[in-house]
Amino acid sequence: MIPAAANTPFAVGFTLFVVAFVILTVLVVRFTIRRGRIARQEWLAREGGRPGVDGAQPDGDHPAPQLTALVLAGGGTRGATQVGMLEVLAENGFVPDRIYGTSVGAINGAAFAGDPTVAGVERMASIWRGLTGDDVYPSRFVHGPWQYLQQRDSIHPNTGLRKVIEEGITYDRLEDAAIPFEVVATSITDGRERWLVSGPAVEAILASAAVPAIFPSVEIDGDRLVDGGVVDNVPISRAIDAGATRIFVLLCGPLTFIPPPSKRPVEVMLSALFISVHARFTRELARLPDGVEVIVFAGDGRTSRDYTDFSGTETLIDAGRAEATDVLRRHGLINPVQLPRAHPPAPEGPVSEPPVVSPIPAERTSEDLTTH
Repeated sequence: MIPAAANTPFAVGFTLFVVAFVILTVLVVRFTIRRGRIARQEWLAREGGRPGVDGAQPDGDHPAPQLTALVLAGGGTRGATQVGMLEVLAENGFVPDRIYGTSVGAINGAAFAGDPTVAGVERMASIWRGLTGDDVYPSRFVHGPWQYLQQRDSIHPNTGLRKVIEEGITYDRLEDAAIPFEVVATSITDGRERWLVSGPAVEAILASAAVPAIFPSVEIDGDRLVDGGVVDNVPISRAIDAGATRIFVLLCGPLTFIPPPSKRPVEVMLSALFISVHARFTRELARLPDGVEVIVFAGDGRTSRDYTDFSGTETLIDAGRAEATDVLRRHGLINPVQLPRAHPPAPEGPVSEPPVVSPIPAERTSEDLTTH
């Protein structure tokens, strides 16, 4: 048995060790919790204030910044309209936090995501102005009605479209874009929408723009993908789910689709497809969550029955410029007041915030947008 006197130094030392260990443990736990809270707030700031799985929000004294999204719809050769719109937006200093694209909107959105400047959009416009039907839709040996009876999955190869995309973007992988950029495609394996956020950019854009029967499907990760417009031609829901509170939507045609008179069965079929494609966007506009702002830029209704016709490119670009200028002026966002920038450096002086767009009934057009 150890004498009590000899045991005293050990008891004192052990007690001090226990106290120090407890204090250190408490400090470590507090530091870990604090760092976790800071990391969460930083994540929420990057995500535009979207609540996490537990519904927590940033501290009330530090409201989460708004997240601005740009959504570009599909529309074939009428995608030239978006180029004119992007010209005006770039001239007014618009830089979104995220970009979402479908079909031709994926092509234009990819270029803007790589270089969201006036010079970048002018480069895009130069490419559009030089396009011909043969550039994008190279012919095979079979022509005329017989091309629809070929034992192939498409009328045209996508080699021409691939060259256009390669010329238009400045990065190799989606995650390397200057602005986070996502594209949607349709899986012909299970019929679901497939969002592509990383990986080879050209392949992803080709998939999103692979109009069924016109271009071949694109295989990505073992899945066969075609045009994203089949399932989501105006993907505002993706932007909303990501926490976007301000969404600029660039359409290629009117807000409401009015089918032209059909003379052939195939034209009736295409009209029915376009009606279905537009219906989802109309429904989503009618169910906008509170606090979400949407500004819609619509194209005109003039289009050619020939999907290979690029003769109206210049007219469409001019129409897009006119539409964007008119919309920005009506919303108080045209120069000399700069559009709100989503990234630093912030513009000097006061910035006008775009108004909230009310849900839009199907029968109304972009000119009838009401705000509150």
